[in-house]
Amino acid sequence: MAVIGPTASGKSALALSLAEELDGEIVNVDAMQQYRGMDVGTAKTPVAERRGIPHHQFDVLDVTETATVARYQAAARRDVEDIRARGRRPVIVGGSMMYIQALLDDWQFPATDPAVRDRYERQLAADGVAALHRRLAEVDPQAAATILPTDGRRVVRALEVVEVTGRPFAASAPVRGRPAWDTVIVAVDRDTAELDQRIADRTRQMFADGLVDEVRGLVDAGLRDGLTAVRAIGYSQVLAAMAGDHDLAAAEELTAAGTRRYVRRQRSWFRRDDRIVWLDAARPDLTGAAIAAVRRSETPNSTGGPAGSATATYDSETGARDR
Repeated sequence: MAVIGPTASGKSALALSLAEELDGEIVNVDAMQQYRGMDVGTAKTPVAERRGIPHHQFDVLDVTETATVARYQAAARRDVEDIRARGRRPVIVGGSMMYIQALLDDWQFPATDPAVRDRYERQLAADGVAALHRRLAEVDPQAAATILPTDGRRVVRALEVVEVTGRPFAASAPVRGRPAWDTVIVAVDRDTAELDQRIADRTRQMFADGLVDEVRGLVDAGLRDGLTAVRAIGYSQVLAAMAGDHDLAAAEELTAAGTRRYVRRQRSWFRRDDRIVWLDAARPDLTGAAIAAVRRSETPNSTGGPAGSATATYDSETGARDR
């Protein structure tokens, strides 16, 4: 099963309870929790609090490495297959939208050409994202209409795909059908005012628990040299404070604001998926309700493997690239 939903809604706690009840193992689907050392700012469940339950796809990347959906897809699918082969239940948990879709839907990544990508990345650095977005609008209007004009990395990838494949970028988008492994997808959410308060409280606690010191240590490990870890919410705001762009109080406020914006994107993305069973994270019987959703959806003849058909969707993912 999968437990998804907005940041700070309570996914990790529910996933742990479900893994205990269903003899499961946790499979991470949060892009930034893949990074070693990015613990406080990603609200990663400490090892001591994991109740002895195996966790997969956590701490698998150095901060200098680029997080890609393609790498994650291959690795996480292997983890899921291995867990199932041992007779246990994968409990997929996280809120990274494209990662969830890559794991559960039919998504074949088009070929990449380092020379082509490098050329567009140099153009991005020289001319800016607006110029590249105008170029994308000329060669693939549909992609330009979908990709934010400020999302340089996604614009570069779209231009690369169009040039390498000769096809529109949307042709490489995932298709949404029956989820792989007949996965039951449960999403948890809360009243907006309550979730905003949880975000504010969690952000305040992250700074109190040493987020700034964590970032300083990661800078020594090469954080600024990476392409994706450096853009994570909280980390980018602290780095800007360290550079003198604002003070730490402003960094905390900007982190909470950035998280609220990300939550709006998550909600919009997840609400388009009619396969999802939505649950109020504040209900006292949350674990039981999630287990009931699994029991209702279980079928005796699950075929397993990645699913296919139906509608295509794609979007930008904070701090992550699709290849």
